[in-house]
Amino acid sequence: MPSLRQLTLSLLLSVLGMLSITAQASDATWQALQEGGMVILMRHSLAPGVGDPPEFERGRCETQRNLSGDGRAQAEAVGREFRERDIPIAAIYSSQWCRALESAELMDVGEVEAAPWLDSFFRERSARSERTQSARERILEWQGPGNLLLVTHQVNISALVGSGLRSGDVIVVRPEGDEFPVVGRLSISAP
Repeated sequence: MPSLRQLTLSLLLSVLGMLSITAQASDATWQALQEGGMVILMRHSLAPGVGDPPEFERGRCETQRNLSGDGRAQAEAVGREFRERDIPIAAIYSSQWCRALESAELMDVGEVEAAPWLDSFFRERSARSERTQSARERILEWQGPGNLLLVTHQVNISALVGSGLRSGDVIVVRPEGDEFPVVGRLSISAP
């Protein structure tokens, strides 16, 4: 039977091995972004809570769940990382929700265009199919040059790629024919 020390060492080596794989995956993802032609799906930055208040109105930020100070710092950090790595962003679309628009604008990587096809359907489940299909079509049409950045919500990303992201994280996909396989995921923390 292995000793506690051997088990601890084995666990430590396993964790270090996973970190190495994660670093390699991140490096490959950054390289793909530098080459262009990718689509970046970003979940809006940290906006504490779930859903929106009952008085929610599109276009009126005071009625919505908005970015926290940490969320604003997170969006700025993501943008800074993109700029420092010279990631070419050719077009940016965002959900019309204030937290998504503010995330995209704080990144400061280009002009942001509001896109209803990226709006959350958390409260509007009947809109899921139409919005997902519209986003899917836009993703599959993308050919670059540069990368397409889409800032949206957890439910939208889950519907498109089958899994979600933490606030402010990104998943990178490569449009290929009728599919868009995942190239990688990135998590960028605010300093």
